[in-house]
Amino acid sequence: MLTAHVIEPDWPAPSNVRAYSTQRTGGSSHRPYDSLNLSDYVGDDPRRVRQNRDLLRHELRLPAEPVWLQQKHDRGVIAADRVPVGSEPLPADAATAHQPGHVCAVLTADCLPVVVCDSDGSRVSAIHAGWRGLATGVIPAALAQLGTHGRNLMAWLGPCIGPAAYEIDKPVRDRLLQATPAALSAFEETRAGHWRADLAAIARVQLSENGVTDIYGGGFCTYTESHRFYSHRREQICGRQATLIWLDD
Repeated sequence: MLTAHVIEPDWPAPSNVRAYSTQRTGGSSHRPYDSLNLSDYVGDDPRRVRQNRDLLRHELRLPAEPVWLQQKHDRGVIAADRVPVGSEPLPADAATAHQPGHVCAVLTADCLPVVVCDSDGSRVSAIHAGWRGLATGVIPAALAQLGTHGRNLMAWLGPCIGPAAYEIDKPVRDRLLQATPAALSAFEETRAGHWRADLAAIARVQLSENGVTDIYGGGFCTYTESHRFYSHRREQICGRQATLIWLDD
């Protein structure tokens, strides 16, 4: 069963909010995409990707095909419940939904996936937050489109590269600190001009600065947990896992 190969967030979301993050096992793709690759832009056999997406929809009982995005590592946000069924992926790095039956989804292989819902189960969002997205403000952009105060929201942080495996240089650190000065403790110097960066910690600061204090998840590492997750930094050519959220009827 595919449900044995997904992570269900441990958070107190309303009962009509459904969210999952996939792992790399349980699908049909061959190496180096083995096996539950859900991305159609990394060079995998399109038939295998379609099989994996069909399996995902069947096993998780998705109400519709997920609204897949053409992710740009930027701050664009779309309203998933306004996207016609069967549309080509739109350029964006976050999706929101206020109506049941519209599945918000992001694809990752080291970047941080974030899912957000409100306390009364009336709005959700999925956010693709790599370092560029964090630097350009994709999290506050998505929260703004949800249209409610942060104190009414909760967030869950999915699998991303952990700080022990993620070294960055000064230009990247400078951009992240320019966007989030309060995240200084998310960086640990490793050698001259280089730091370990904690993407989840930076996201926590950004969420808190926007009023979201109920934050769950984190603690995964896509780089070191090679049996569970794809990692672009580790493998270069690899698949992508998906993080999804939607409102049930």
